[in-house]
Amino acid sequence: MKNEAQPFFARQAWVAGAWARDVLLGVSSDGHWNRVEPHCTAAEQASAIQLAGPVLPGVVNAHSHAFQRAIVGLTERRTRGAGADDDFWSWRDRMYSAANCITPQQLETIASQLYAELLAGGYTQVCEFHYLHNALGGAPYADVAEMSLALVRAARRTGMGLTLLPTLYMRAGFADAALRQDQRRFASTPDSIARMVEDLQRHTQNDANINVGVALHSLRAVSPAAVKELAAYARQAQLPVHIHIAEQTQEVDECLVHTGLRPIEWLLEHVEVDARWNLVHATHATRDELAGVQARGAAIVICPATEANLGDGVFDLAGYAAVKGAWSIGSDSHVTRRWSEELRLLEYSQRLTQRKRNRAAQWLGQKAVRRPCWRRRCAVATTPPACLCAALQSASGRIFACWTPMRPRCWACQRTMCWTLWFFPARTRALHRST
Repeated sequence: MKNEAQPFFARQAWVAGAWARDVLLGVSSDGHWNRVEPHCTAAEQASAIQLAGPVLPGVVNAHSHAFQRAIVGLTERRTRGAGADDDFWSWRDRMYSAANCITPQQLETIASQLYAELLAGGYTQVCEFHYLHNALGGAPYADVAEMSLALVRAARRTGMGLTLLPTLYMRAGFADAALRQDQRRFASTPDSIARMVEDLQRHTQNDANINVGVALHSLRAVSPAAVKELAAYARQAQLPVHIHIAEQTQEVDECLVHTGLRPIEWLLEHVEVDARWNLVHATHATRDELAGVQARGAAIVICPATEANLGDGVFDLAGYAAVKGAWSIGSDSHVTRRWSEELRLLEYSQRLTQRKRNRAAQWLGQKAVRRPCWRRRCAVATTPPACLCAALQSASGRIFACWTPMRPRCWACQRTMCWTLWFFPARTRALHRST
């Protein structure tokens, strides 16, 4: 067996935060990059597979609910009835109907299609915020990780890097002691999540492409004591932690009623939030809360397409940029599966609310706009591989995110123009695959 596959050659590639020329990309037998060498020789170039167009490293998708791919497009119809209105909560009821029909085999099929689409869209690592734990009737499976392992199989089948986040879900809302009937499949405890994590770690211990962390569904779905218990477990095990927070104004209002604090305020005051934490959405956060997140070293996961689709609101990118907060993106409910579309919508939402153009570049600067795309801290608890492109792999073939604009000569001129063409292209080639 060969130790290395035939290398690839890119005339231009994004390496160590800048464009590099004549880059040789070596691939090991397990599908990982093992060489990323600019300025390769003519002989090395001649023996390599030529890639058409500039090459970018893969992107971490920091928030995903794979099963929700099954309902994309099916919820885009008006709720009927006197006084009926469509919002996040009406969408959620429809989502529950799908969640209560999906078997492990179906989840594997759905996730396999999704992960292939995400790879084609430029993502190479996905953080799976997974709360669909139990059997169809709500009873636990004999193997508590049954549904989680379906996602592991899908990731291995497609070659997607996976950070699996078994999610704690205990109650229907702040005022409730238990779950609704249609939420029984989500039922879990801090102990069951810990067992699930340890089971998954045993199943994936020899797979460098699978990582495990934990998630708290939200403050409305987890009691304060359980939040602290699972947070303590994650801190001891040095696991990444994700949580939905401040996505909806109703959630913020209810949190104020029941705790006297806003959601992010409560979390920062009662939990040892640190750099392992990723706060998903934070759509309705105050400037003080955003500053508090940044001060703790935590990050925010913005999901522009889903937040728009559900009518959540617009994230305060200007306020977070002002404190130089860390952020990443996620496709969440997967109404779009391309990260360039997520970033384009993030920019456009800021333009609509501010009534000005080029907002992200103005607030963040050109380099800062690029940086969040390749953040891996949201995905793994350990130090990422030294090789920039180590996340790019496939069990059935090597996959490279590769974009070629209509006017390729612009890639050789000013970088600002290059990125403009890339985020607002007339036409792109999104994928190069070698089998």
